[in-house]
Amino acid sequence: MLVEKTRIMDQKAMSRAITRISFEIIEHNKGASNLYIIGIVTRGAQLAERIAKRIAELEGTAVEVGFLDVTAYRDDKRTEEPRQDKTDLPFPIEGKQIILVDDVIYTGRTVRAAMDAILQRGRAKSIQLAALIDRGHRELPIRADYVGKNLPTSHDEFVKVSVEEHDGEDQVTICVEADK
Repeated sequence: MLVEKTRIMDQKAMSRAITRISFEIIEHNKGASNLYIIGIVTRGAQLAERIAKRIAELEGTAVEVGFLDVTAYRDDKRTEEPRQDKTDLPFPIEGKQIILVDDVIYTGRTVRAAMDAILQRGRAKSIQLAALIDRGHRELPIRADYVGKNLPTSHDEFVKVSVEEHDGEDQVTICVEADK
C-alpha cells in the first residue's frame, strides 16, 4: 500500500504547468497547424485533452487528440490476460507532427512502447514528448521536449499524478510503500 509522503503540485500548479507546456509547444512548432496530440492512457490522455484545449484557446485553432494504450507494446509488463485495447486515434499518423503526452516519464519504457505503437500505424513527420513530471532514472536514452516539473526522486519513491476526470482531484504527490 502506498502512503503520501509529500504533495508536489495542487490543481493550480498543475494548471500552470499545462499552460506553460502549451505555450512551449506553440512556440517550438511556430503555431498549431499540423499538430496532433496523443495521450498515453490513462492520465496522459486527460493531460493531452487539457493541452489541446489550452492550445486551441491560445491559437484559435482546434488540435485533434487521440489516445494510445501501450500495454501490448510494453517490454517490462507482459501479461497473459487478454486486455481491451483503449487506443483511439481518429486521424492518420502519416506526415503529422505528433505531440505525445504522458503524466510521468521515469525509465523511458512507456515512451518507447508508445513510439513503437505510433510508428506501426504510419510514419509521423515528428514525435515530440510532453510530460507533466520528469523524475529521472532513465533506462533508455529518451528525453521529454516539454516538462511541467523536474522532480528528482529515489527508486523507492513513487510519483502519483491524480486528475479530476479519473481520480476526483488534481494533484501530484510523492508516495512511499507503507511498512508491512
